[in-house]
Amino acid sequence: MLIVFPLGLLTVAAIFDIIYISTHKGHLADLSYWMIASGIIGGLIAAVLGLIDWLGIPEGTRAKYIGLIHGLSNIVVVILFIVSWFMRRPNPAAPGMTAMMLGWIGIVIALFAGWLGGELVYRLNVGVDRGANLDAPNSLSGRAAIGGLGRRSTRGVIRTR
Repeated sequence: MLIVFPLGLLTVAAIFDIIYISTHKGHLADLSYWMIASGIIGGLIAAVLGLIDWLGIPEGTRAKYIGLIHGLSNIVVVILFIVSWFMRRPNPAAPGMTAMMLGWIGIVIALFAGWLGGELVYRLNVGVDRGANLDAPNSLSGRAAIGGLGRRSTRGVIRTR
């Protein structure tokens, strides 16, 4: 859940860079600079928790390999933004084209890494509670999700005749 913040911050920073190019309004580039700093911090925190999750995946599985590529891709993204951030430090309100391009490349790689993350959760069931179902109790209830395993829920299903 922590990935939403760094991914959003870094993406908006890259968008602000595009707007900065067309308007030459330095305050947008300055905002990008600070969003990148915040995104890097959030990305590093998410990386630690992602590593913990990855260590829990059984060895020799497809999920372990995809998780490795997912994690390494995200590390590359954070490194690209770190380099971009350092390149902007002398004058955050007027970044060079190379610094901005590193961010755009990072976003493309983040899209790939995000797709791999979706594969891990939605195709390979990594990080999903055992027995998860449409009527599972709230995670704060202390009750296991296994309780409603055999039951098929029709709540929220639109039926057509």
